[in-house]
Amino acid sequence: MQENVQLKRSLGLWAIVMLGVGYMTPMVAFDTFGIVSHETGGHVPASYVIALVGMLFTAASYGKMVRVYPVAGSAYTYTQKTISKKLGFFVGWASLLDYLFLPMVNALLSKIYLSALFPEVPGWVWVVGFVAVVTIANLFSVNLAANFNNFLVFFQFLVIIVFVVLVVKGLGSGEGAGTVFSLVPFAEEGMSMDALVAGATVLCFSFLGFDAVTTLSEETPDAVKTIPRAIFLTALVGGVLFITVSYFTQMYFPDVSRFSDPEAASPEIALFVGGKLFQAFFLAGTLTGTLASGLASHTSVSRLLYVMGRDNVIPAKFFGYIHPKWRTPALNVVLVGFVSLIAIFLDLETATSLINFGALIAFTFVNLAVISHYVIKMKRYKTIKDFINYLVFPLIGAGIVMILWVNLNIHSLILGIIWSAIGILYLMYITNWFRSPVPQMHMEEVHEL
Repeated sequence: MQENVQLKRSLGLWAIVMLGVGYMTPMVAFDTFGIVSHETGGHVPASYVIALVGMLFTAASYGKMVRVYPVAGSAYTYTQKTISKKLGFFVGWASLLDYLFLPMVNALLSKIYLSALFPEVPGWVWVVGFVAVVTIANLFSVNLAANFNNFLVFFQFLVIIVFVVLVVKGLGSGEGAGTVFSLVPFAEEGMSMDALVAGATVLCFSFLGFDAVTTLSEETPDAVKTIPRAIFLTALVGGVLFITVSYFTQMYFPDVSRFSDPEAASPEIALFVGGKLFQAFFLAGTLTGTLASGLASHTSVSRLLYVMGRDNVIPAKFFGYIHPKWRTPALNVVLVGFVSLIAIFLDLETATSLINFGALIAFTFVNLAVISHYVIKMKRYKTIKDFINYLVFPLIGAGIVMILWVNLNIHSLILGIIWSAIGILYLMYITNWFRSPVPQMHMEEVHEL
């Protein structure tokens, strides 16, 4: 009976987009502002524009591939089917660093925020409470998780709207630049393009999550049409939010001289703009963003584990299980909850170092998968439109990702290499030292289109 139980197709376009935006966390624009403003000399919005344009190329590649393989495996499936089964396993394994540990990072952030407010409460209490809420919401229904996420994302929108109103009021009173409209944050004589690109490299990581919506393909009616639109809209909506927030913040704070610590400027931004009361409201928005990201990332990784389990790359009896009543990968949801509890013992620097390597692996191979499938296999390069769409654009996307690789934190690189080595050893084990084929799914057994 279990083999006939499938994920429930019930998610609409905007529910998916909101899960993607929740994964990306709109409030993160405040966390990176001080660092990038210092790096760019007061041109954070310009760097966001560069980052958005760069990420849209990779988002387009995801959209192209999900039309061919509208299943929950994302970059893992695309690489496996178009390039190599072994490389597909490697991409899936590496992606687990991004997907599996982001819920843990969000649990850790909640502990940091709440422990600052309530230092008398043991930190582990906040981690356990956070993980319990996110796990239960994901366990019973993907629609419950999506609806809860919508509320959390809309609350972040409300905080941003109040922030913009307060900034406009302050600018009108002579604060900051003293004017609401200016092109200076985007373009100014003497600004450094190298600095803008360096800033964009930092900000690109704010977009991690637009790709996560591909893991919801098997819970989406007409996924071939809906998911590509959702991917592009997620990146675009997130980018517009980031640019808007950074523009008004930059107008109010033309430089970082008012901040005691530019690398942790978020609380001071709220305090200077709206005082203690708004700072408390702002902190609630930050916590809401953490919860929304935790919810969406928990949803995504449980689906990736499900696809790898269904392929029997990892034990199918556990990871490929779908609860017959709830129609969710219940065992994976619970497992991710237990992994997230590791946040009790880790610090933020170590935890975040585990994420970026896997994300960049996925971005790189999705762009390459487009070239492999459309250009090499399908010969879609003989017209100018196809040549640009299936070769030039993916190459630009891959090139932008290479810039991110160059700027990757050394700790992320070392931990990623160690994790990859473990994955290669495991692959050798399940293939009997590569004498047996890598397990993979048969597409006709997976989805209903």
